[in-house]
Amino acid sequence: MEELRAQFPVLERVAYLNAGTNGPVPRRAFEATEAALIEQLEQGRSNKAWFERMVERIDRLRERAAGLLGASQADVALTGSTTDGINAVLHAVDIAEGDEILTSDEEHPGVLGPLATARDIRGATVRVVPFDELPDEVRPDTRMVVTSHVSWATGRVMDTAPLAASGALVVLDGAQGLGAIPVDVRALGCDFYAASGQKWLCGPGGMGYLYANPELVPDLPAPWSGYHALEDGERALEPALQPDARRLTTGFPVPHHVEWAHASLDVLEAAGLAAVFDRAVTGAGRLAQLLEVRGVKVAPRGHSTLVSFEVPDPQTFTEAAAAEGIVIRGLPGGSYARASVGAWNSDQDIERLVELAAAAASR
Repeated sequence: MEELRAQFPVLERVAYLNAGTNGPVPRRAFEATEAALIEQLEQGRSNKAWFERMVERIDRLRERAAGLLGASQADVALTGSTTDGINAVLHAVDIAEGDEILTSDEEHPGVLGPLATARDIRGATVRVVPFDELPDEVRPDTRMVVTSHVSWATGRVMDTAPLAASGALVVLDGAQGLGAIPVDVRALGCDFYAASGQKWLCGPGGMGYLYANPELVPDLPAPWSGYHALEDGERALEPALQPDARRLTTGFPVPHHVEWAHASLDVLEAAGLAAVFDRAVTGAGRLAQLLEVRGVKVAPRGHSTLVSFEVPDPQTFTEAAAAEGIVIRGLPGGSYARASVGAWNSDQDIERLVELAAAAASR
């Protein structure tokens, strides 16, 4: 893990505990991005060979993301973000007026915004229930369940087995799942899984991954149709969409961002993904335990990398932590600050945050 930490220059300055917003940038990713930009600068980016190589690198990234998801390459599309993936699903699936979409009370605005559009434009009914009660709230007429795999607010993990056993389509927000904990979309029983590349995978902003159930894909339109979604760009007015999840792609990703994403995956894989997952989850559990021992109230959480805890003024506390070289975030509209523990975090990082939180909570 010391070799992993050495890949992140930011750790020389701060205790970085906010991968739930944006992961730290590996040195190797910067170098790969720089090399890709220099190539474009000096050699151009318009010939056929360059374009074909770009497509090959995109497909290889889809393959690697599929491995993380427990899926096949054909079942994964690249998007711009988790929210792009949620939007792609809600635009592609046939939602009729009055259809019920079930969601929880711990969803990110990146989910709630698309749901509001489905309500206001498509006429869907959005029903919100407590996160821990959601598995028992699926009704026979529920058309779709859209919820977090791991809650961004508390770190609780959704019980997806009852959702998979229902007749509803299951759409999971995996922003705090992919790259943080092991993910197997088939075991989860979901129909769609939307995730981010810039968080736990330490990739660029503007990169996301979307899994789509291959049994559903042939009946789905392209939510953002274009060259990227067509099987044959020469017949664009007689379109034959890509036969797999690529029809849900939201556009061509930036070439040097693709190289950044590849390089970040190289760094995490070199450390061993199983070890990365285990160390992060174990570290988060240790943080939660130490906080509770010191009298700091911790939000109910699951086997995840997030720890939300109560402090008198989360925003002020977050700013005070930053001044001490500890990067976390305050959650809006409540009393929680949130730490995102990665495999790159040391025991000292965790202990420093505990001391600061205990002092704030005792005032």
